[in-house]
Amino acid sequence: MSDATNVTKQFDVVVWGATGFTGQIVVAYLLEVYGASSENLRWAVAGRDEAKLSQVQKTLGAEEVPRLLADSGDRQSLDQLVAATQVVLSTVGPYALYGSDLVAACAAAGTHYCDLTGEVQWMRTMIDAHHETAQRTGAKIVHTCGFDSIPSDLGVYYLQQQSQLKFGRPMQTVRYRMAKASGGVSGGTIASMLNMMDEVAADPSVLTILNDPYALNPLNTVTGQDQHESMSPIYDEVLNQWAGPFVMAGINTRVVRRSHALAGMPYGPGFSYGEAALVGAGPKGYLKALFAGVGTWVGTLFAALTPTRRILGKLLPKPGEGPSLEKQQSGFFEVLLHGTVDDAGSQMIQVRVTGDRDPGYGSTAKMIAESAVCLAKEASDGAGGVLTPSIAMGNDLVIRLMRHAGLHFEVVTTRGDLIES
Repeated sequence: MSDATNVTKQFDVVVWGATGFTGQIVVAYLLEVYGASSENLRWAVAGRDEAKLSQVQKTLGAEEVPRLLADSGDRQSLDQLVAATQVVLSTVGPYALYGSDLVAACAAAGTHYCDLTGEVQWMRTMIDAHHETAQRTGAKIVHTCGFDSIPSDLGVYYLQQQSQLKFGRPMQTVRYRMAKASGGVSGGTIASMLNMMDEVAADPSVLTILNDPYALNPLNTVTGQDQHESMSPIYDEVLNQWAGPFVMAGINTRVVRRSHALAGMPYGPGFSYGEAALVGAGPKGYLKALFAGVGTWVGTLFAALTPTRRILGKLLPKPGEGPSLEKQQSGFFEVLLHGTVDDAGSQMIQVRVTGDRDPGYGSTAKMIAESAVCLAKEASDGAGGVLTPSIAMGNDLVIRLMRHAGLHFEVVTTRGDLIES
């Protein structure tokens, strides 16, 4: 049991970064689902600027929600913040610039933590710096609790659960396909990606981490045969479509592989996982996949070069900018995952994960909010460490997301017979 559950905390959840674009969506969601701070959920908002916090509360009708003050550059104020709550929910990125001291404070205090980072190099740093401390204190430090990487991580978790039920064994190969999505571009995600390129420019060894398909695995663990993501067209024989690069694959795949390693490799040492985005069938689909790969390569090149990266930083959406409420609510996403027990594909299972808001903001805000509540409620106990959503919360989070957050996990089809174990 963690230190966070050994003493009575003032709050279950504190939203850090409540004045930001995503933070405000999270606050609005918690207010709608759980009401102002009460015995149902004791929560608070937090940031460094009291005037801005107060204004956000008035705008959202959240005046009754308590507010706390702290500064990401003041460790003492962060220590006081984490001491008051079971869980810190952070929306303040780029996390490599603003999040390290907060993670350190949570790990040391035994306070659970969740965020929306997709910064692989920073996650590797947090694992190396705080995993053992969090194991000792019982703190669950859980990155990637938004669109990256919950549909991937919990999608694989759900698929493998269903495979065990239907076939008596896990799938050795799983493929994720981004099928449909509608929503706005995240300024925060763009800022994180550009900052990541700044880090590569300053320290080329960061690129080695980013190119390692097992970058987030525990050190000295067995790795499989997966390679860095390809930009070439992929023909998906299960779905009979071509697929091109998926922008989040470099994050999601590493999270899924860390989950597998932390769980003790239940899918076997040769487990293989990959992601791509569906673009259509036939010659037209092939050309779309080809052009998507070329576009991804060119975009990566521009982001890697300092002069063009600065231009992109001026042209692309900034942190705090995002789609309108109407666009958030009309957005959606659909992800298909399929797995096979071997190359012959004699046994196959396909699942669908869907969300009823735009993936970058509307659905992401609900995912991280329910992750924080899950850590405070059903998943408060158990082993600590720098974990993943499926390892830290598992089926408890699947249930919460389906019950409250507009996500749906379902089996689409299966092929093959049950193998008696």
